[in-house]
Amino acid sequence: MLKIENLSVSVEDKPILKDINLEIGDGETHILLGPNGGGKTTLLLAIMGLPKYKVTNGRIIFRGTDITNMPINERSKLGIGLMFQKPPKVTGVKLFQICELTSGKKLKFEEIEKFSEKLNLREHLKRDINDGFSGGEIKRSELLQILCQNPSLVLLDEPESGVDLDNLSVIGELINELLEKDKVKGRIRSGLIVTHLGYILNFVNSDKGHVLMDGKIICSGNPRDLFEEIKKHGFERCKECN
Repeated sequence: MLKIENLSVSVEDKPILKDINLEIGDGETHILLGPNGGGKTTLLLAIMGLPKYKVTNGRIIFRGTDITNMPINERSKLGIGLMFQKPPKVTGVKLFQICELTSGKKLKFEEIEKFSEKLNLREHLKRDINDGFSGGEIKRSELLQILCQNPSLVLLDEPESGVDLDNLSVIGELINELLEKDKVKGRIRSGLIVTHLGYILNFVNSDKGHVLMDGKIICSGNPRDLFEEIKKHGFERCKECN
């Protein structure tokens, strides 16, 4: 699904990521752990292609296509979807309108409404995007847009950040549903989830975890095992295994 080769990324001429190598297979969900400022969000936004995040070396391959220099809209059309950690408020655009656009205008209002009911957002569909939304509502709004887009690769940036326990349960269950195995077809999507607090691991079945520190992936393994070690000894212990 995704192959990253020797990727280095700078933001405003400041090197952030250094020689990142990562492969995510079809139907796999990977968890990206690490301290704040380590480069986790930068990696997601570089995969999505935000212009501020300049690739200075390496390649990003998505489903066999080199997307390293491809614009955001083309990456989205190919099947990459991103849930931002801190999405903006957008006035003048209704939530249902952005959902129509993310679906490629394939979904009718009634179909979007069905998705919104799962996320308790039916009353928000005709409101401006994230305007006056609580932290949990903003996260659910982002997830609604992902569901409508129906991407092959889902990038989630700290989905539990700023969310209370009730909202976290709803969000976690729907993320797991989004990324879970189909009993007939097998898994139909891959995911890369950034987490700092690790709470999302209580809800999402993940295949592999990675620790990203100082712009480098320093170790990989079972995500729950990694997180338990981090809770006991902190991220600095991970450097000893590198």
